[in-house]
Amino acid sequence: MTDEQTSTAPAVPVMRIIANRYRLGGELGRGGMGVVWRAEDTVIGRQVAIKELRVPDGAEEGVFQERVLREVRTGGRLNDPAVVTVFDVVSENGITYIVMELVEAPTLSDVVRTHGPLPPHQIASVGLQVLSALRAAHQAGIVHRDVKPANIMVAANGRAKLTDFGIAQAIDDPRITTSGMLVGSPAFMAPERVAGNEAMPASDLWSLGAALFFAAEGAVPFERASTAATLHAIMNEVPYLTRVHGPLASAIMGLMATSPEGRISADQAQHLLTLAAQQHPAMTPPGGQPTLHQGSPPTRVAGRPTGPATAAAATPGRKKALWTVGALAGVGLLVAGFFLGKPVWSPSVDEQMLPTLTYGSGGDIEELVIQSFTSNCVNTTLDKGRAIGQSNWVDCEESHDVEWYSSSTPSGGSDEDGVPEARYPGQEELTHYAETVCGIRFHSNLIKDTERSALAYRALIPSQQEWERKPTDDGDEAVRAVHCFVGNKDGGRRVGSVVQEVA
Repeated sequence: MTDEQTSTAPAVPVMRIIANRYRLGGELGRGGMGVVWRAEDTVIGRQVAIKELRVPDGAEEGVFQERVLREVRTGGRLNDPAVVTVFDVVSENGITYIVMELVEAPTLSDVVRTHGPLPPHQIASVGLQVLSALRAAHQAGIVHRDVKPANIMVAANGRAKLTDFGIAQAIDDPRITTSGMLVGSPAFMAPERVAGNEAMPASDLWSLGAALFFAAEGAVPFERASTAATLHAIMNEVPYLTRVHGPLASAIMGLMATSPEGRISADQAQHLLTLAAQQHPAMTPPGGQPTLHQGSPPTRVAGRPTGPATAAAATPGRKKALWTVGALAGVGLLVAGFFLGKPVWSPSVDEQMLPTLTYGSGGDIEELVIQSFTSNCVNTTLDKGRAIGQSNWVDCEESHDVEWYSSSTPSGGSDEDGVPEARYPGQEELTHYAETVCGIRFHSNLIKDTERSALAYRALIPSQQEWERKPTDDGDEAVRAVHCFVGNKDGGRRVGSVVQEVA
């Protein structure tokens, strides 16, 4: 054999056997936590994936192994189709190995970076499956802590699986982490974790929302040039959805609400994602929807008050607490996105949303007086040509047609010269904003879950004349608020409030 032949001869691979059982094959991938190998379980002849974990810098090896063994074995008890099953955890020669189900599929990150944003119904399907995995974990007392597209595997048949359960939890130990170390991927870390608070189930939901945002837009919502800039963006900046609308956009933005208390729940996210998953890409919004009244045919409405319209001023007691919860449900993001020209949700396929009405000068509703100090229900219907005065407000324990449940002000009034602080954005954009606000709050814990399926909701927006109205000598200024009302889907009257009391 010549020297040339010797130098070009292929190297004979050295087979590594782990725990006298697992024969390592080729490398499947690697990341910050270690290397993933294809392997064979020689005892039962099964193909598996093995993650070889690296001990974090500054960590005690024994402490690291002990925590990983405990947490990952806990995660291994999860039983859900969307969870990558953990078969075994072993330590050998100072290295910890996690033996997992072999899933031969690209990650959500790979799919989007290769093919671009996914179709809305596919995003919803992936979201539902990952949500199922998270609910199983949360019910078992496990918080994932590192939900991100790189940990979501998506097969060609649409099946999705969430991997790395327990690993981030295992790493996040004061005895393991070095000072200032962040556990999890910064771009997908919930605001409360950035603020230094403990991870909770709601933190996983935020991360799921960010992952679905990535699937919808093809870009990470808060990824910046540095970790510090990324964390600053999570706490202070606004993401904008441009490619998806309806319940899917509502689910994503609801999951990404800054405050954990204002974030939509897993049940609410499931409801919205289910609606989105059922929509075919070519599906058009259904025709004729019921209105919040009895007997009349559906009408396209927009909501405006004329005359003595007063914005939903202070709302004490029960309503004040409810406003706090509603305001946390992502509306801050909606306001900012609205005035930056990038609306975040169009509820065009929400069958429980009725056409929006205008109120104010030249509006559909001749007069709208919001009286929420002592009563929140109205004894007349919301229809074009109606007037709602102070005498129409009744206690919700009395028979009524609709109930006011929320308001939001996208802009202030006028400056000292009577010039509006923000120009009128147009009825279409204002309708879009109002329907987003009312939709998110309708599908949040603001409305009683036991009542929601039988209800329909409607937004009222100021007319252009009302928006631009200059203040009068008596201090009466233009009304800029949008208002949300809810009533029976069948148009019938009801007794009792459908709004959830929140402490």
